[in-house]
Amino acid sequence: MPADPTPAPALAPDPTPDPGPQDEAQAVLVLRLAGPLQSWGDRSAFNRRDSRPQPTKSGVVGLLAAAAGRPREADITDLVGLRLGVRIDQPGTLLRDYHTVSDYRGQPLPQAGVNAKGVQKPTSPAKDTHVTHRYYLQDAVFVAAVQGPAALVEALAEAIRSPAFPLALGRRSCVPTQPIALGAVRDGTVEAVLAEEPWQAGEVAKAAYRRRAERGPEPFSPYRIDLAATFDDPSGDDTVQDVPRTFDPRERGFSTRRIRHAWLDVPTGLRSSATTVQPAAAIAGHDPFALLGW
Repeated sequence: MPADPTPAPALAPDPTPDPGPQDEAQAVLVLRLAGPLQSWGDRSAFNRRDSRPQPTKSGVVGLLAAAAGRPREADITDLVGLRLGVRIDQPGTLLRDYHTVSDYRGQPLPQAGVNAKGVQKPTSPAKDTHVTHRYYLQDAVFVAAVQGPAALVEALAEAIRSPAFPLALGRRSCVPTQPIALGAVRDGTVEAVLAEEPWQAGEVAKAAYRRRAERGPEPFSPYRIDLAATFDDPSGDDTVQDVPRTFDPRERGFSTRRIRHAWLDVPTGLRSSATTVQPAAAIAGHDPFALLGW
């Protein structure tokens, strides 16, 4: 049968394309990261372990993974996908921990390389002492906010309150004070939540801020304070390499993320010199570090 020489009319495009799956509801978890010592390393070279001046995404994701009971080999794609914002409430000061390492038998130290039998080679020329430097932040307080799917964020909030593994501020030796989770999960964005969360600095810093306000006569309000913050932002003006691919020690690796720096006008929670601000730890219950002013 001969083909019809008249072509069929072309179909007009659908004026209402398929919207696809709806976005999940978002929620924000707010974390108070404070303790006598913190260390947020993003690189280590030989015998030196540095600390960045604020929490890294790797450190925050590691804390959440530990709370949720995930082993080091577990998939952390969902945690890495959370949007992070960090506010510096109390920057703290840098502490250098100086170490020397020697062999108790008086023998030269081995090097990292091994021979064909898998035995470490001796240092050449012989080296009797290794010098190491480890850096920490002392007396620092940060407020971190993570934003993501509400179901995941709710589960992480519950895990932070009843963690499966011990939590740490960058390194296992850096124990956090309580509370870590600041209240229930919030609606909105990390920017809005961090701008509304009251100042979490220690009582010593708050008392000094109140005295400065009462001295006058400079225009100064004890009720608000400007705090530096950084946010995950694909169009941000800075780049950091602190996004973990996995926590498996055999496959450790990091990728970069873009961040944006900003200043936030934050309520201090102060009222007057006659009003004592209740420490956050007192609200959560007993905290052995409360007397140190965190």
